Amino acid sequence: MRQCTANAPPYAHLNTKYTYYIYRMRILIVNTSERTGGAAVAAARLVSALNNSGVQARMLVRDKQTTNPVVVALPKGVRSRWRFLWERWTIFWHLHFNRHNLFAIDVANTGADITSLREFKQADVIHLSWINQGMLSLSTIRKIVNSGKPMVWTMHDIWPATAICHLTLGCNNFKQQCRRCKYLPGGGGDNDLSAKVWNKKKRIYEKSDIHFVACSRWLADQARQSQLLRGRHVFAIPNPIDTRVFAPKNKIESAQRMNLPTNKRLILFAAQRATNANKGLAYLVEACNLLVAQYPELKESIALVVLGGKANQAVAELPFPTIPIDYVSDTATLVSLYNAVHTFVLPSLSENLPNTIMEAMACGVPCVGFNVGGIPEEIDHQKNGYVARYRDAADLAQGIRWVLCEADYAELSAQAVRKVLANYSQQAVALQYIEVYNQALAFKKCML
Repeated sequence: MRQCTANAPPYAHLNTKYTYYIYRMRILIVNTSERTGGAAVAAARLVSALNNSGVQARMLVRDKQTTNPVVVALPKGVRSRWRFLWERWTIFWHLHFNRHNLFAIDVANTGADITSLREFKQADVIHLSWINQGMLSLSTIRKIVNSGKPMVWTMHDIWPATAICHLTLGCNNFKQQCRRCKYLPGGGGDNDLSAKVWNKKKRIYEKSDIHFVACSRWLADQARQSQLLRGRHVFAIPNPIDTRVFAPKNKIESAQRMNLPTNKRLILFAAQRATNANKGLAYLVEACNLLVAQYPELKESIALVVLGGKANQAVAELPFPTIPIDYVSDTATLVSLYNAVHTFVLPSLSENLPNTIMEAMACGVPCVGFNVGGIPEEIDHQKNGYVARYRDAADLAQGIRWVLCEADYAELSAQAVRKVLANYSQQAVALQYIEVYNQALAFKKCML
């Protein structure tokens, strides 16, 4: 093991010089939900990947939705619901009773105290995932820091590196200090809610040795620019995916299983809520209208599948025949859906490292998305998909047509699968996290 010194610089990269035995390592991953949302899916997959790699990993959640024995739920009761409602009420009040940004920000003013739980006491490393909406408060995070246990925090969005927002949307205040927040009425002020939460986070981080992990290189670069995380350990590790489950299958049989047409090239758009403006459905509508205007023959050969809550609201806006499918949580159904379609289009305006693109690529489906966030890390332009210029519907249309009509589709599909196997498989991701855990353990030990 490398000798630690008081003046040792933060770890800049992963290495293999740490010698803790992984079979002795017990990890507790904390996430608000077990299955709802991309972060929950990613956390559950990481638990599985770690356990398959010899680590004893468990997941602590507020909302348990399966009978998985490695997932532990917080004690149920009125308090759990009250925490969520109290935080929302606090935010609602600061928004002057306007619902517009009600779920765009979090203040973590209330949450469960997990430090007394048996699972917490038994863990060697506490690994925070997405812990918002009443799961953990900043006070609880301070208690975790004060417990002395090594702590890792996966950033599924920018919130750990800002005061209150999950998406900065071009705001750079977090690089110096959050205040005058555009999410607040009138643009906030010098001592607004964001400034107060920023100072609370700053005091916690100053006394911590938290190892932060971003799910994309883009988010890691953003996080390192935050004054809150200046000089902190920040790594970039993607989310894992089980490539034994998400894998190519017969396209016609998959389409038949999903009751989808087999005589058309299918475009898939998916989001937890299809009408979420950030997912860019409006740009897909515009791109499809451009395609029909320029290539009217495509109207007979292409159909769209819209997956997610309120998917039926999108049907009337699209010029191609459109099949709405409500939100799917069953993995087998999801795999069949990916394998039934010919391309997956995600014109998001802001993204970290979307699980949906990873899932589609693992099934051999070329993807099209904007050049934003972690999307260009997943899609290699014109090698396994198409990266369109940001907010450019015409280029998005060109990307869709290129994938479906011009490119060597079989080669695109094969390259998509290779990319996932090399970078996002359970084993590849688990080994990177194990190294971070080892570093956190070693750093904590040498600071004693």
